[in-house]
Amino acid sequence: MLRKIRTILAAVVFILITLLFLDFTGTVHCWLGWLAKIQFLPAVMALNVIVVVALVVLTLFFGRIYCSVICPLGIFQDVLARFHRKKNKYSYSKEVKWLRYPVLVVFVLAGVAGIGSLFQLLAPYSAYGRIATMIFQPIWKVANNLLAMAAERMESYAFYSVDTWMRSLPVLVIAVVTLVVLFILAWRGGRTYCNTICPVGTILSFFARFSWLKIHFDADKCKNCSLCSKNCKAACIDFKTHTVDYSRCVVCGNCIDSCKFGALKYSRQATNASKDSSSNAVDTSKRSFLLASALMTTAAMAQKKEKLMDGGIAEIEDKVAPERQTPLTPPGSLSFQNLSTRCTGCQLCVSECPNQVLRPSSDLMHLMQPTMSYEHGYCRPECTSCSEVCPAGAIIKVDKAEKSSIQIGHAVWIKKNCVVLTDEVECGNCARHCPSGAIEMVPLDPDNEESPMVPAINESACIGCGACEYVCPSRPFSAIYVEGHEVHKHI
Repeated sequence: MLRKIRTILAAVVFILITLLFLDFTGTVHCWLGWLAKIQFLPAVMALNVIVVVALVVLTLFFGRIYCSVICPLGIFQDVLARFHRKKNKYSYSKEVKWLRYPVLVVFVLAGVAGIGSLFQLLAPYSAYGRIATMIFQPIWKVANNLLAMAAERMESYAFYSVDTWMRSLPVLVIAVVTLVVLFILAWRGGRTYCNTICPVGTILSFFARFSWLKIHFDADKCKNCSLCSKNCKAACIDFKTHTVDYSRCVVCGNCIDSCKFGALKYSRQATNASKDSSSNAVDTSKRSFLLASALMTTAAMAQKKEKLMDGGIAEIEDKVAPERQTPLTPPGSLSFQNLSTRCTGCQLCVSECPNQVLRPSSDLMHLMQPTMSYEHGYCRPECTSCSEVCPAGAIIKVDKAEKSSIQIGHAVWIKKNCVVLTDEVECGNCARHCPSGAIEMVPLDPDNEESPMVPAINESACIGCGACEYVCPSRPFSAIYVEGHEVHKHI
């Protein structure tokens, strides 16, 4: 019963959180955004004390069920392990302390020192987010486009096509390598990654040792058949000594399900063989209800948000991103430093951005953290998707009115690139599409009545949304681009 309940809950959580990353419409987050906020590391970074305490208490009561029911990377390892069809494929092995604890120390030091790329590389939720966003979502979009094409031929518009493009080659390579490593480790040893590399698993293992409910042996019933060890994907059961390493046990229930003699129980204390067997019976239905209730109490549904509507700007050819002295960070991130300190690199904001503005940074020190560029769209003042989905507090929630007054950068005009001068044509796209009215067209030579009209930028009114850069017809580089601000300010 324990294994069935765990499997059902894990499957539901895994499917829903995967849909959260695959979604490109911005609507799924209204219902499933809480799944990102109950992940351990994002909750720590967001200083969400309620979630952190709830997960610790959950571990103290039930053991490391977070790793087998809530963490998407943990569940994903179980999925990958199923490709190895051989029965009784695992075996007991001792804890790899020389690797496990140094990785945790490196993880903590990287977070304190601000080495975001190393910190995010080891974070389990972020690792799965990269795989889902960089590998699964493009496949999901291609499938959607095929459906849209088929529906259009049947004169149905139930689906619409979306652009599919590579946001970052280095991050895609990291995601692919992570997937390959996970597959090899899961195929060979089940939860090897969880119990040797994952820093969250190591942190929770300190509490799991003292959990109220644990897997216990009844030595009198045990026949030393070794089936429990051979089916333990955490490699934590030593059938010879009738012991379980609770720091590595993820309470999957495989051992109980495989034991043919009833020698294993999930109970609050070790089985006492001298007592009458009826006194040691476990009410699995009550425990199952308690387990499910405890998991559900860690979640809270997010509020609904309005559907973002497209503004109708005509699609134009892609262009080359300019070299910005200061990276652009989303409104709500407060500053480049705040984003670097709190971001876990999970890619959820990148996945949810409806304007295709956000993408993973290629900077080595801030690799995988979101940055902004305007080759495929611009940051619409009415869109607040990234601030609504961030579970780590790296991008705080802002409303539409507040976003319109946040200055994340300012526009810069490059005279030599402007088509007004290079092609001797009238333009004014930047001024017409500026939502804050920060650009106006003025004569290049005020004393000449026939002088061409060029853009003049009011930096104090510019919010850095990038509409001017996006619609600029100059190729390959825009004649006007946005330079980022290290610290955002309200105007």
